[in-house]
Amino acid sequence: MVSITRRRLGVLTAAAVALGAAIGLNVQAAQAETVLRVIPHADLKNVDPIWTTAYITRNHGYMVYDTLFAMDENLEPQPQMVDTWEVSEDTLTWTFVLRDGLTWHDGTPVTAEDCVASLKRWGARDGMGQKLMDVVASLEATDDKTIVMTLSEPYGLVLESIGKISSNVPFMMPKRLAETDPFEQVPEIVGSGPFMFSQEEWVPGSKVVYLRNEAYQPREESPSAAAGGKLAEVDRVEWLYIPDQTTALNALLNGEVDYWENPPVDLVPILQQNSDIVVEVLDPLGNQGMLRMNHLHPPFDNEKIRQAVVAAVNQETYMQAAIGDPEYFNVCTSLYACGSPLETTAGADLLVNPNMETAKKLLEEGGYDGTPVIILQATDIPVLNAASLVTAQTLRDIGMEVELQAMDWATLTSRRAVQDPVADGGWNVFHTWWIGGDISNPVTHTGLSTGGTERAWFGWPDDPKLEELRDAFSKETDAAAQKALADEIHARALQVVTHANFGTWFNPVAYRSNVSGLIKSPVQFFWNVSKE
Repeated sequence: MVSITRRRLGVLTAAAVALGAAIGLNVQAAQAETVLRVIPHADLKNVDPIWTTAYITRNHGYMVYDTLFAMDENLEPQPQMVDTWEVSEDTLTWTFVLRDGLTWHDGTPVTAEDCVASLKRWGARDGMGQKLMDVVASLEATDDKTIVMTLSEPYGLVLESIGKISSNVPFMMPKRLAETDPFEQVPEIVGSGPFMFSQEEWVPGSKVVYLRNEAYQPREESPSAAAGGKLAEVDRVEWLYIPDQTTALNALLNGEVDYWENPPVDLVPILQQNSDIVVEVLDPLGNQGMLRMNHLHPPFDNEKIRQAVVAAVNQETYMQAAIGDPEYFNVCTSLYACGSPLETTAGADLLVNPNMETAKKLLEEGGYDGTPVIILQATDIPVLNAASLVTAQTLRDIGMEVELQAMDWATLTSRRAVQDPVADGGWNVFHTWWIGGDISNPVTHTGLSTGGTERAWFGWPDDPKLEELRDAFSKETDAAAQKALADEIHARALQVVTHANFGTWFNPVAYRSNVSGLIKSPVQFFWNVSKE
């Protein structure tokens, strides 16, 4: 680690030469207002958080949109835009009344009709939303502030669904935008949250600007994860995309930026040497890596070949390559978040006991014929870049032909939506990650959806039996029965191989010591953050 640190330090001066031009600083302008400058984990290319599950777009969504309910630090749903709510005795009718004073960024009032349209659009794309909408008999606005949801049968995850903390988050937007085809991006970003998106200052690949929403009326409760009062304590938040890690490091050390969302672990010792820098882990559950295969096209339209990949995944190898420091990673062979109530190894023999000979045997049983595997490689996110390299070598070691296609994460999040054959711009494998709050149960876990090309997430697995089990879980209210179903779902998911889990890690964040108010949460929020 020391030798890495010294080599890194040796190039900092050279990296500083072009830094000012790279991030477009204007010190005089900054003196007139409070500006929080953030290095995000990726470039913001797609701005519709219903259209994509990409975390950078989710984070953007939290800046500008608000939600009916929100998860607190215990992952319990709390009212956010909603003032009061009630449930009928038979649990079929849910009535929600909006808070007073809610307005969109264009100055128009937030109405129940807006929220109904927003829920319907979200419910068409999000896996958890789809399950909820399957039992929604009607969803309507009975007046300007009242939303009435009537179910066809009791459902155990209503508030957990409309208050889910991560992708896809059921963000509220004006009806005129919420009526956009859910498979197309909205043409305009208008929310009701604590910050406003500055469209004219957005420079894709470089800079995103958010302005304080002076009309926002926060809740009175103290902030708790995504719930509670959202106070915009700074005038502007600027996301400055700096893909070069050395340049990003230099920017934070020199005070050119205030916050770095995802510093590589091998740079942490350098950051910790500076008394003006704070390094800490804000997410208690961490992240789980996902190796996602495309079920539509060869070779991974074959279950045995997908199982071969799972058998070859050695999490220790992945985590050593991607993270390095054992302080920041765990080997976790549960598809649910380790440390969560449903953590299990049911049916996980291939994950628990990785074996290259087993993988080769399964590959042979699947009749692998040398079809090349196209891996989409996100070169600007170190963890995913490393995981792509490990997967490429692992697949070659078991006898597969592999081609890495390098691109930035923003491009990958568009490319992965392509269902066409590989020869026509499709793909076979990409890597991503999920926060623990996203994968705590079989319904919120988008990766376990097996609804095929119409309903499943990118990769499009299709397994009616698994969907039946997930439906049963969503309607079950007994905890013991839920746990049994969760185990059965887990085993089935690994049999059909919805994906492979390549390890769990905990991302530290780094920020200047004059920044305060950061919220401990699986998601990075920038309300309640002050800068002296």
